[in-house]
Amino acid sequence: MFLPSVAKRLALALLAPLLLCAAAAPAQPQPAVHGRGATFPSKVYETWARAFEKAGGSAVAYQGTGSGDGIKQAAARTVDFGGTDAPLTPAELARQHLVQIPMLVGGVVPVVNLPGLAAPLQLDGEVLAEIFLGRIKAWNDGRIAALNPGAALPALPIRRVVRAEKSGTTDGFTRYLAGASAAFKAEVGAGQAPAWPGQPLKAEGNDGMVQALRATPGAIAYVSHDRVLRDRLAAVRLRNAAGRFVLPGEAGFRAAILDSDMHRQGDDLATLLDRPGNDAWPITLTSFVLVDAEPPTADQALGALKFLYWCFMHGDDLTRGTGFAPLPISVQSRLAARFTQVRPKDGRLPAYQAF
Repeated sequence: MFLPSVAKRLALALLAPLLLCAAAAPAQPQPAVHGRGATFPSKVYETWARAFEKAGGSAVAYQGTGSGDGIKQAAARTVDFGGTDAPLTPAELARQHLVQIPMLVGGVVPVVNLPGLAAPLQLDGEVLAEIFLGRIKAWNDGRIAALNPGAALPALPIRRVVRAEKSGTTDGFTRYLAGASAAFKAEVGAGQAPAWPGQPLKAEGNDGMVQALRATPGAIAYVSHDRVLRDRLAAVRLRNAAGRFVLPGEAGFRAAILDSDMHRQGDDLATLLDRPGNDAWPITLTSFVLVDAEPPTADQALGALKFLYWCFMHGDDLTRGTGFAPLPISVQSRLAARFTQVRPKDGRLPAYQAF
């Protein structure tokens, strides 16, 4: 039910007038494409880039530097596209003359390094918030034990690992914790670089979080689900809004989408956090890219738009098995209009659809 061929045919029909205009422009060599930003989807973008090049597209390089940097670089026009998991508002996009395009959906996952624990650790949002506030200091604390009856919890101190840079993953994670705990909302709040209480360990990017977690017995961190799969990390089983303890997975991300206004209304800014579906993963996020809405020339926009549009047209096959979920049809059917918001100042239209 996600991105059937009819939606793609509709998108092409909407873009047909642009294809005719673009075809009149002389062919230009395909430039290299550079992107920076969110580390949450960075491994998927790297996979997509290799597939795009294999299919005859230009070279694409994406560097995972954090959503804060992705927004900064896109606004400064120092990259062809910036990645962010913390979407900009319509007012911010208008002020910075940027177009924001949703790309995929994934999950932020609490992961632990607890030697000897036989089954996945079970937590709820409130206890997870108390841990990241630094109030629960040991793994055999009674509040954790109450959620894990019969588990042999180690008497290890809890070592929190958080992101060192501005991060959309952190933004989504703290928005979830602030929604689950009034104390967390009051003392830390949501943001890309919150002021964490105490002295947690800090690491750069999702991969840095994995390294710090593995090196620290008793650690808890938060990473994207694809890192859980790739690095075989011990994911926490979280209690969702339906009261069920669930593990992260593509099915859980889809369940969150289906119980949101993203699915019902095609609103790509709709929250996917703590949705009420039985199988919904509580910390589900949409990841976006930012491109210049008014590039100086069509040629300067061409490389990035070709790559992003190609990813849109091949989204289902490219996303399957990556640890992420594709966008729902209600969002996909509106993406054609999002691409056409890019209006080069030279008056020409980039022929990205022809690839």
